[in-house]
Amino acid sequence: MSRSPFLSPSAWLRLARKRVPGQVVVQYTTRCNASCTQCGMRTSNPEPRVTMKPDQARRLIDAMAERGVFSVSFTGGEPLLHAEEIVALANHAASVGIRFIRTGTNGFVFRNHDRPDFMDRIRRLADLLAGSALNNFWISLDSSDPALHERNRGLPGMVAGLRKALPLFHERGLYPAANLGINRLTGGAGLVPDADEPFEQERFRAAFDEAFRRFYAFAEELGFTTVNACYPMSMDAEEAGDGAVYAATSTDGFIRFSREEKAAMLRALFDVIPEFRHRLRIFTPRSALLALMRQHVGLDEGMFPCRGGIDFFFVEAGSLDAFPCGYRGKENLGKFWELDVNRLDRRQVCEKCDWECFRDPSVLLQPMLNVLENPFTAWARLPRHKGFLRAWYEDLRYYRACGWFDARSAPDYGRMAQFARTGQAALLPVF
Repeated sequence: MSRSPFLSPSAWLRLARKRVPGQVVVQYTTRCNASCTQCGMRTSNPEPRVTMKPDQARRLIDAMAERGVFSVSFTGGEPLLHAEEIVALANHAASVGIRFIRTGTNGFVFRNHDRPDFMDRIRRLADLLAGSALNNFWISLDSSDPALHERNRGLPGMVAGLRKALPLFHERGLYPAANLGINRLTGGAGLVPDADEPFEQERFRAAFDEAFRRFYAFAEELGFTTVNACYPMSMDAEEAGDGAVYAATSTDGFIRFSREEKAAMLRALFDVIPEFRHRLRIFTPRSALLALMRQHVGLDEGMFPCRGGIDFFFVEAGSLDAFPCGYRGKENLGKFWELDVNRLDRRQVCEKCDWECFRDPSVLLQPMLNVLENPFTAWARLPRHKGFLRAWYEDLRYYRACGWFDARSAPDYGRMAQFARTGQAALLPVF
């Protein structure tokens, strides 16, 4: 049976104490072998590369377990450059009681699909991952156009190899997720206007409507059963000066969007998701999209503060220091194993970025925290938009129907069928 992050007694006890199930993103390495435009860790970047030592990482994991962390994600760089170590650490995390363990890849392992040893290599990898404690595994995919994706990543032939590989993972009971980093080529070239073109809201939104439709259809055709979307990890030149500690960011027009463009892009995603929710397990919560798009036009600010630096943390590979998130690089919290989480300021309100890793769960959990804090005023501290609570409740129902996105379970299309084109009533004016 799939495990819910909301149903364990320890999770409810934590919520009663005005905390949420904690998560930590561990940047295990800054080594990478891809050339992604949107990432400062691309191969053309001359910065020195570092990787944690396994004993340091185990110490970090032990400290997480002692502090009640529910979820850990191992990221990079490219995690599968250290696949054996990542699997050993995932197993260790499970052994000390951490419930949700994730990692992913840029897909380099799927290159050279025409070589005689390709299928054997993928079988060994699938056996390794399926035999581990990992319960979520993502594969990055930038565009519905294979050539554009492969050119951006510098990984020729990767998509054809991925198409061959997915059935081998499924045979072993592991269902990887396609992880889309939203960009201007999501739906192919020439669809979404370039960063230097004048913004026309309806044209821009319609372009992204089509881009997301193309991408979801492409992911489904490849054989994926689960899809996630990372909101653009972009920043302008002024923001870049603040120094995000996680270098998977860029000021390039490929992923740079104005606030107005972000609001229109998020609205397009909000509108398109119901068309595919019964065919793909789509992790992106529509309630979070609604909250973020309203924030980008100056509405409902402060209602959904990110839990980064309260219950969620990022640990950097080189220093092993903890930060509230990968974005707030000037707020070094020191070594995680020395961090007293009970002394952190729980009243902080941060909406500096819209990276989905911490913002999405913060939005999903905020109504529960409001009720536990004061049930009589809980709903008064949520947006006046009458579609929000409907979208939020539908998200929770949908997550349950999707088995909480456990990559160890095949999709239950019978349960997902009830969401075919539901949520249309929430397509109300949001601004």
